[in-house]
Amino acid sequence: MGQRKILSTLEFHKITHKLQQHAATSLGKGIIEKLLPSSDLELVKLSLQATDEAYKADRLKGNAPFGGIVDISGPLHRARIGGTLNPEELLDIALTARGSRRVKKHIEVLHEDDPIPLLQQTSDELSEHKPLEDAIFDCIDDQGEVLDSASAELASVRRELRSGESRVREKLEQMIRSSSVQKMLQDAIVTIRNDRYVIPVKAEYRSNFGGIVHDQSGSGATLFIEPETIVAMNNKLRELKAKELREIEKILQKLTALASDHVDDLLYNLELIGRLDFAYAKARMAHEMKATLPRMNDRGFLKLKRGRHPLIAADRVVPLDVELGNQYTAIIVTGPNTGGKTVSLKTIGLLSLMAMSGLFVPAEDGSQLCVFDAIYADIGDEQSIEQSLSTFSSHLTNIIRILQSMTSKSLVLLDELGAGTDPAEGSALAIAILEHVHRKDSRIIATTHYSELKAYAYNRKGVINASMEFDVATLSPTYRLLVGVPGRSNAFAIAERLGLDKKIIDHARGEVSEEDQRVENMIASLEENRLSAESERLTAESLRQEMERQRARHEADMTRFEEQRDKLLLKAQEEAAAAVAKAKKEAEQIIADLRKLALEEGASVKEHKLIEARRKLDEAAPELAKKKKAAGGGTGGKPAKIEPGDEVTVYSLNQKGTVVDISGSEATVQLGIMKMKVALDDLELIKQSAAVKQQQPKQAASLKRSKEDQVRMELDLRGENLEEAIIEVDRFLDESYLAGMGQVYIIHGKGTGVLRTGIQQYLRRHSLVKAYRIGNYGEGGTGVTVAELK
Repeated sequence: MGQRKILSTLEFHKITHKLQQHAATSLGKGIIEKLLPSSDLELVKLSLQATDEAYKADRLKGNAPFGGIVDISGPLHRARIGGTLNPEELLDIALTARGSRRVKKHIEVLHEDDPIPLLQQTSDELSEHKPLEDAIFDCIDDQGEVLDSASAELASVRRELRSGESRVREKLEQMIRSSSVQKMLQDAIVTIRNDRYVIPVKAEYRSNFGGIVHDQSGSGATLFIEPETIVAMNNKLRELKAKELREIEKILQKLTALASDHVDDLLYNLELIGRLDFAYAKARMAHEMKATLPRMNDRGFLKLKRGRHPLIAADRVVPLDVELGNQYTAIIVTGPNTGGKTVSLKTIGLLSLMAMSGLFVPAEDGSQLCVFDAIYADIGDEQSIEQSLSTFSSHLTNIIRILQSMTSKSLVLLDELGAGTDPAEGSALAIAILEHVHRKDSRIIATTHYSELKAYAYNRKGVINASMEFDVATLSPTYRLLVGVPGRSNAFAIAERLGLDKKIIDHARGEVSEEDQRVENMIASLEENRLSAESERLTAESLRQEMERQRARHEADMTRFEEQRDKLLLKAQEEAAAAVAKAKKEAEQIIADLRKLALEEGASVKEHKLIEARRKLDEAAPELAKKKKAAGGGTGGKPAKIEPGDEVTVYSLNQKGTVVDISGSEATVQLGIMKMKVALDDLELIKQSAAVKQQQPKQAASLKRSKEDQVRMELDLRGENLEEAIIEVDRFLDESYLAGMGQVYIIHGKGTGVLRTGIQQYLRRHSLVKAYRIGNYGEGGTGVTVAELK
């Protein structure tokens, strides 16, 4: 009785009605019709797991193929006790058996791709009855008619029957074509009455027309007569039809006996199919409601994140955030009516019932709900006219029943506690009831408009105030539940907004006790602080999200830079390997030619010398993975010391640069417009600075250009006009080409883009420029143009 009442109060039947609309079979609808919340945590978790697996399966492959499956329990029970099933019932058995087999295969395939163990375990228990299916389909067609091929005897009888019917029709058609007979006929047609072929004869010619009258028209003007000449033929047809029925009966009995051998398996299949359909129905309703899987516990703890009442339209429902059962076990919602308190109570109760029934709940991920042993509610107008009870009496009777039944594992929802009687007595009674429930350790959410309960919740450990938000500016509730903030009276503010005389309002304020006024001021201050904290929280959240976006962009840029560096390094390694391979191939050819020459001309080229030459050739090939050797040339030479001003190659970046400064084991290297700190063992000396060279003894004379040492890799043109810049670029390209540089950096800045466009147009026509591009990340971006020289 108690459970039915709470289900009715919270409108749980409307949820099951919505759920039934998603069921594909009457078997699933039957399970939904009997659906009740469970207080067994393990059963609830299993039911939710089945819903979760069906949710995943439905998202990946759509609904399971439940087509053709019907409730065949009635025919199966009749077959068990020896009754003969008709063709339609046998066809339903075959279609259901085939449908069960298809569902089983569908879930098996899904389970292989993405495990759904609970659904797989259920479908795995489905038994297959292919021989029974085939036997029925071989004898009965899709319209439920027994086929001629069902037996040789039936085929023979039907052939004879069709032949006999053809002879009768032919005989009658010859008769009605006769002019002497036609004048006695109402219509020149052949028809059937009482399974016998007849012709319509005018009543006045009855005496002239022999035969048996089987029927007459409503007016009596037409008699349907079986001519004497075909009576014997019709009798023969009747005998054949009786023989056909006897043969059909034999076939049906045979198929029924075959089905009766599998009654238990087929009945169990129906139960399993119902469970699977129920799981898929829950999944499809979850899709429709945008519901999520709640975490379940039996500790009396619930936490809803943006929970929504499932029976209120999505565009009108206000999400609810609430937590109960951790720091506090009772929530007292205070404040004026029409703020949505009752809807909040119903939302908490209904979502709890849904979760306990294995249904997803319309709330955000991470919501938690509890498996209560019972949910009790006193909500709405419970006035009983029949019992002549007042509203207060009716509510109190219901509350007494709740207090007698509840346990420490119950959830109690009380709406307008203590209403309907004297305010002083009502508030005192409400406090006493709350205290009793609190001592029992039941979870309770109560709404009231008594201000005395605000102080009770404030002073009592484990009890917290809450209220429904009210927007004084628009004089309307927002329907948001604010936990931790007691409700305040907005009567004076509303009256003032509506234009009531200020003198009247001031007089009214004077009638309110000083203590109550302090409480209202305290609540107003709390509300102001809450709004301020909420605003600051939103600002902090916005800043956090912006920082996250900046961090993500930075990481993406770094990843892009590293990828580009790795690509350049790989390309250089591949080019070097190709060059070595080519040189080696050429050297091998030369050695082969030398050996051939030695053989042909008797030259004294020793074989061991050739082997030594090949060994040295192999050793000359650079090991690209171990390229970090000190510069200085030669295989056994002492590594040259790197000094500021030296031109070097950075191995890890495959870039040339100039050493600016050396500190310990690191050097600061100028790479284009960028300076980087690089480990000394990551550098290879390309060319020493002029100052170092002067200190070294001359080893050999060589031809040098006088300006080579002053040539740099970059040209800074920022602040210059286009004409001056073009002259500088032309000079810079000539010097760089003569210095043997492969690429150079022209720094023009971003600005308006005029300088960049003019320089790039000039580079496009320049004879020394092979290609050019905008600088990459780390090279200066659009503020730099990189030119590759021929």
